[in-house]
Amino acid sequence: MTTPGEAPPEVPTCYRHPGRETYVRCVRCGQYACPQCLREASVGHQCVECVQQSNQGVRPAKNVFGGQGRGPGRQFGAVVTYSLIGINVLLFLIELARPSLGLDWAMLGYAVYGGAWHGVGAGEWYRLITSAFLPPAVTGGNSLNSLGLLDILFNMWALLLVGPALERLLGPLRFSVVYLVSALGGSVMFYYLAPQNLPALGASGAIFGLFGAWFVVARKLRVDARGITTVIVINLVISFVWRSQIAWQAHIGGLLAGALITLAFVYAPRKNQVFYQAAAAAAMIAVIVVAVMTRTHQLTG
Repeated sequence: MTTPGEAPPEVPTCYRHPGRETYVRCVRCGQYACPQCLREASVGHQCVECVQQSNQGVRPAKNVFGGQGRGPGRQFGAVVTYSLIGINVLLFLIELARPSLGLDWAMLGYAVYGGAWHGVGAGEWYRLITSAFLPPAVTGGNSLNSLGLLDILFNMWALLLVGPALERLLGPLRFSVVYLVSALGGSVMFYYLAPQNLPALGASGAIFGLFGAWFVVARKLRVDARGITTVIVINLVISFVWRSQIAWQAHIGGLLAGALITLAFVYAPRKNQVFYQAAAAAAMIAVIVVAVMTRTHQLTG
């Protein structure tokens, strides 16, 4: 009630929505805010801006393997997985338009074509990784190779199946290392066991590495690993049954490399975990380099 000539009391309104009356203040900044602009705190309520400011100083939560989980206000996705799928599909389309790319980037030990020596043995080390991003897409001009089409369809489906979960558990950087080390491990095993003049293409080595990584993670977390074990066994059987058309050597190498690097990641001591994980990755790369140099000397010595 007001006396004649006295102005009525001003009704407080939300600082973000001036048309909404409210009598609730943020316990941190003291501004009036409507229910839509308030968040429950340990004591009272805070406005959304104060909540955002407080979260900026909070370190992202990490899981047992060192990967970043879903911290306050963060939405973590599978950026690396989807990027790898995009790169593989893009290079597949480029290879369809330029079939010679498959020959130039294929995993090859040591052979002569075009009047010159080519392959990893000839110093073309890039083939160890570029071959993992191209399927056997074309053959005989521009006709589509059904095996190459099945190869990329299966590999991308498998990457989409296990990639996002692994990426969230390991974190983007560790997941990327597992994928690349698996690809390199598959190429090195192919370098040793396959005929030196036989080319190979496909991401299967890296995919088998993810299978091995998922098996290790499942065992560490004590969850049922029978599903991924069945997938591994079935694919290994297929690799040997059709070994004349499938680079089974890369499958074995990728599986072993992916499992080993993931073992080092998930069983690293919690104290100085990042140091031990980085050391394991460096040691794995060093072993691969020495293995390639040794095999090169055997072929060219």
